[in-house]
Amino acid sequence: MTSIAFNDIDAINDQASDEYGDWGAEVEVTQEMINAFADLTGDHQWIHVDVERCERESPFGGPIAHGFLTLSLMPKLISIPVDLSGAKNVVNFGSGGLQFRRPVPAGSTIHGKSRLVNAQEHKVGTLLTFESAIHVKDSPKPSLIYTSQILFQG
Repeated sequence: MTSIAFNDIDAINDQASDEYGDWGAEVEVTQEMINAFADLTGDHQWIHVDVERCERESPFGGPIAHGFLTLSLMPKLISIPVDLSGAKNVVNFGSGGLQFRRPVPAGSTIHGKSRLVNAQEHKVGTLLTFESAIHVKDSPKPSLIYTSQILFQG
């Protein structure tokens, strides 16, 4: 991947694509992770933490991960599909949308991929928009789709 100056809007936009890049790292979402996330956030809804009840009553056959747990794993799962140089500061700027499409069952392995949507000049840098998809491994359909905006500053 060729490095592009973070403020070269045209060159960055030349890398925009409707196609996702390669799969990133894989992470197993364990029941222990789900329980720890529930403790951290205070979201102890039974569909996440009560294994026995989930096996009896859940339409998913067992516990599922919190959607926000799946989202929070994104930095481990994907890489930015363009190599930018020269930025002194990179910050999350916002979101263009978030969709929780399918459950992530406890014990499943997830991975993600992303694509560059566009770059635009911003008063304090360059704002890039990415779309990322997180899938349960071997599932053709994503569990989560997230459009993120990241601000690169010089």
